[in-house]
Amino acid sequence: MTTHGISFPATEDGSRPTTSVARKVVAEALRPVDALGADAAERETAWRSRYLLHFRRLVEAGLPSPDAWCAIADAGLDAVRRRLVVAAEGGDRPLSSLASAPAARSLDTLEVRGQGEPLTDLVLPYRGRRLTGAVLDAQLDAWERAGVLEPSAAAAVREVAAHPEWLRLEGRTVGVLGAGAEMGPLGPLLRWGATVAAVDLPTPAIWERVLGTARAAAGRLLVPVVPGTEDAGVDLLAEVPETSDWLAGLDGRLVVGNYLYADGGTHVRVSLAADALASRVTAARPDTALAFLATPTDVFVVPGDAVAHSGAAYDARSAGSKLVGRPLRWASRGRLLHRQYAPGADPGISDCLVPQQGPNYALAKRVQRWRACTARRDGQQVSFHVAPSTRTRSVVKNRALAAAFAGAHRFGVEVFDPSTSNTLMAALLVHDLMSEHPVHAHPWMDEAYGAVHGGIWRAPYEPRSALGLAALLGFASVRG
Repeated sequence: MTTHGISFPATEDGSRPTTSVARKVVAEALRPVDALGADAAERETAWRSRYLLHFRRLVEAGLPSPDAWCAIADAGLDAVRRRLVVAAEGGDRPLSSLASAPAARSLDTLEVRGQGEPLTDLVLPYRGRRLTGAVLDAQLDAWERAGVLEPSAAAAVREVAAHPEWLRLEGRTVGVLGAGAEMGPLGPLLRWGATVAAVDLPTPAIWERVLGTARAAAGRLLVPVVPGTEDAGVDLLAEVPETSDWLAGLDGRLVVGNYLYADGGTHVRVSLAADALASRVTAARPDTALAFLATPTDVFVVPGDAVAHSGAAYDARSAGSKLVGRPLRWASRGRLLHRQYAPGADPGISDCLVPQQGPNYALAKRVQRWRACTARRDGQQVSFHVAPSTRTRSVVKNRALAAAFAGAHRFGVEVFDPSTSNTLMAALLVHDLMSEHPVHAHPWMDEAYGAVHGGIWRAPYEPRSALGLAALLGFASVRG
């Protein structure tokens, strides 16, 4: 593993393993409210295959009360922040040192103003069409009936469509960490005429694409560059002080959105880099808002009407499905095609963790959920939404996941194209920034609010009990 910047701590042999850190972080997160669960996580000897049990327990242990939920978030963040380090030639430093570390270099700003006309209505690309007005409203209705998104998400999108003047985010500057990401809001925001501060690696191919998007759109793009040049980009793992100081110096009320992704343990590292940057920017600019996209392939508490929808779908499955399902459940000892929730559960727990994504992915996304929870509790404006499974390059390069996506529709789950997902989620971001967030009685309700899960919460079957069959049915189309 690369040893520059934010990293896992080094062992005596110089390696930087991830498993022991993740196990201890989960155990310490559980410790304030679930001592038995903490001990079980700490003693786990097969972490890579059994981490799913412990990540589910993190949700179950927080369900009894808001205080328990927030205690887990506080303890988890504290544990991961204490364990990761800043690796440098002179040796590892505590991650906390980034709060006051001086920037090693200054960054200038390259401003690009788009030449296009701003979109003055909410237009959603979907399956080769451009949905707006009554057609968009009809599609939202169809998604609600099918259980593809929560009613609160449809209502929020309708409100944005009714207030197209919101789309420009007048007076805001949205910092997009991971500007080149397929799931990020950069493209839609620029098409709507917003101001976007783009952060990504100093990789020419990324910036060629980002700058091309900006020039063709109608917004204002701000890019960190080496002074006196147009060399764009920063390495956030090693340049938190530089990037945060640059962002804090921009005009407009700031939004810091984390859309970063990386493989393996690097995903945890960049999540902590975004966390450190958000803390530093917020210290300098207390009115800064934070934004996150959650993966649907995690464990979430879901409302009773989602449980009822799932149960109705299970009861209404076809005679053929019932005929096939019984022997499959018997042959698999109940592991295949069993119902997602106990009848009448309110709320329910939707366990959508996918083993193939691995424990580092789960930890990286959980860190983001913890930060959203604690920031909102502490009075900071937060946009947090579950985004649908999407055919991004990073996902479909995994053949098993690509096959499962191809067969998912057979089990009531819709997988979105990137252009649909990023526009839909950008609209929800606009709603959160321009409208009052409802006050919920428990933090799990904040996570469920406005979720666009693709139907996985309301599907008839427990997701992992159908995943293998979805992959089997989808393999032929992926192969083709």
